[in-house]
Amino acid sequence: MEIEGCGSYLLFNCEVFLSKGTRIFLYFAALFYCFIGLSAITGRFFRSMENIVKQTKDVKVVDPCTKTEVIKHEKVWNYTIADITLLAFGTSFPQISLATIDAVRNIGQLNAGGLGPGTLVGSAAFDLFPIHAVCVVVPKMGALKKISDIGVWLVELFWSFWAYIWLYVILEVWTPKVITVWESFLTVLLFAFLLLHAYAQDKRWPYLSIPFDRGERPDDWVPEIDTSSKHDVHDDGECSLILQDNDEHSGIVDIFSIHSGRIEGSFYYTVPDKDISESSQEACINKFSRTNVNIYSIWSQQLFDALKLEDHRSKKFDSFPLRAAKILWQLLHVPWRILFAIVPPYQVANGWIAFICSLIFISGVAYVVTKLTDLISCVTDINPYVIAFTALAAGTSWPDLVASKIAAERQITADSAIANITCSNSVNIYIGIGIPWLISTSYNYVMYNEPLYIQNATGLSFSLLVFFGTSAGCIVVLVIRRLILGAELGGPRLWAWLTSAYFMLLWLIFVVLSSLKVSGFI
Repeated sequence: MEIEGCGSYLLFNCEVFLSKGTRIFLYFAALFYCFIGLSAITGRFFRSMENIVKQTKDVKVVDPCTKTEVIKHEKVWNYTIADITLLAFGTSFPQISLATIDAVRNIGQLNAGGLGPGTLVGSAAFDLFPIHAVCVVVPKMGALKKISDIGVWLVELFWSFWAYIWLYVILEVWTPKVITVWESFLTVLLFAFLLLHAYAQDKRWPYLSIPFDRGERPDDWVPEIDTSSKHDVHDDGECSLILQDNDEHSGIVDIFSIHSGRIEGSFYYTVPDKDISESSQEACINKFSRTNVNIYSIWSQQLFDALKLEDHRSKKFDSFPLRAAKILWQLLHVPWRILFAIVPPYQVANGWIAFICSLIFISGVAYVVTKLTDLISCVTDINPYVIAFTALAAGTSWPDLVASKIAAERQITADSAIANITCSNSVNIYIGIGIPWLISTSYNYVMYNEPLYIQNATGLSFSLLVFFGTSAGCIVVLVIRRLILGAELGGPRLWAWLTSAYFMLLWLIFVVLSSLKVSGFI
């Protein structure tokens, strides 16, 4: 018998005749499987992004010793801007895509859906609390990792807090429970102000920057490159071409190599430390142009690698149940790996083609997630907003978690690990909510001359207040750790674990209070 009031289905109409418990289990399992897919395709997204960021520009300078003109190769992307844009935007794209899809599918309706804003506010809470909880304990025992450029962090923190203050103001003060075109446009414009202010702080522009000295920054941190059989290395001592021709990891890659001079998993040229002339550089590049690397063979290998499973037999310390669990986990990834293997290699066109294709796949998976959320809400009678800031926020924030964890483990400072958190929260509001609302408000203004009415604006505003209060408690603890221990991350294990438990408690407070408010218990 069809479940009353829930006759919609995902794949087959016979789904509506399944029992309620069966449908709940299947839809939650499908949602979890979509999160695995988002993790897999986001890995390819980052690889393509790395190839884009690694591009350099030629700058002509005069050698003060020889008085000759030489060519220096400088990275196009500024360190701070790369953190805010590519790093934060890349890890937040699943949430941004989901919110944009939710806005587009509700286009023409005067009432905005709450799925996108709920996911993004919940994602901000997940970023700030659970991710900080993980990052504070992952450094090796006793290791202390602090923010080196405290000025940039304060700027990013200010704009992160202002994002949620701004959202509350436009929801409850200026035009209560209504969003206008100008409010949504200003929301997007604030992201440009964030970029300008952060760049001014990084460059220490007068009157626009905080006068803090910059400590050691991990510009020279580079992940070790494995020169085993999975890489083909050609080196003549003068110019080198290193090619990684397989893709054995379907998860998140080490995106923090965007700050290094070498990018793993891409074509790149290395030159002597001394500056080289333009003619010498051209000779080096022309030499490699004759190597005739076959992109199609890389693509073929990419498809073949999607079917391979990692061999765990050589790992003596893995028990049989553990090896079986790892194999099962890999088997779950195989369908996604096969699907995403059709994305062109990220070595093509400096990564732009793979970048665009990855965005398309992420948007496709995000669309399925929105459909599943509707079905779960329908079958369970749980408010979609509650599902958004809990399950969807946690699942789509997985790339943020892995990215920050990698930085906390491998970088010598805490800058990128914490910057990814604060910048992602800013991106969630200015872009993730601003763009969808700009689409909806513009359409309503042109077609109906009406603003956009926000469903569950009261619940969203309440979540913002709870988040603001708990986030203040989080920042206070980070400041106390800086003053007492000298660093935000790591330190004595007892204090690290106590800090981690405190951050998780703040997250539970946010989730419980927000859920109670939406459900009408507060």
